[in-house]
Amino acid sequence: MAQLTHFEKLMEALEKRLQYHFKDRTGLVRALTHRSAVPGDKVAHESYQRHEFLGDRVLALVVAEMLFKANDKADEGDLARRLNQLVRRETCAEIALELDLGDVIRLGTGERQSGGRRKEAILGDVMEAVIAAIYLDGGFEVAKDFVERNWAPHMQRLPGQLRDAKTLLQEWAQGRGHAVPTYETLERTGPDHAPVFTVAVLIDGAQVGTGTGKSKREAEQAAAAAALAERADG
Repeated sequence: MAQLTHFEKLMEALEKRLQYHFKDRTGLVRALTHRSAVPGDKVAHESYQRHEFLGDRVLALVVAEMLFKANDKADEGDLARRLNQLVRRETCAEIALELDLGDVIRLGTGERQSGGRRKEAILGDVMEAVIAAIYLDGGFEVAKDFVERNWAPHMQRLPGQLRDAKTLLQEWAQGRGHAVPTYETLERTGPDHAPVFTVAVLIDGAQVGTGTGKSKREAEQAAAAAALAERADG
């Protein structure tokens, strides 16, 4: 049996960390190749740039689904904020470091000498490119499994609770022996095509917060958030 080359050993070790064995490593190698390591006229085809583009979309879809399933009461704004935190370059770079991707990135001499293996921008881009390589080699379910396995711990560490203001206020009230909060529309202004609602939230008959919005639901959420803020300040 022929001995493995140093590069083949690096790829085998990486596959173990990724927990995926590639049928064809061509895509993986490309995902690990920075533009500084290839001639200028071949950057688009031999560097990770195209893979990064695809991996970014795969990552966003999988993380969005993870967040969507995590709690069916979270509103769109909360989900969007958390999605941005989880797919941003900083988080991708953290996970790249956890997987020791920096050790196997192919860099030009200048980037190697300037510490490119630990640069956040490069690590984040390579992480997305590797997701694309897994997707192209193994399919969506394999890529999804990889993202879920590596991003779930980061999702669980996000600050705050993944629940909407109305749910949190109800839990606060019931936890202290109060009645379930009720909502009352105080005012509706503006034209029919762009109304503005003002809503009050009441606990045990007493008004504890007000809010406005383009719909009753939005105004109720704003009122509940105002009530929670008041409780926190108190």
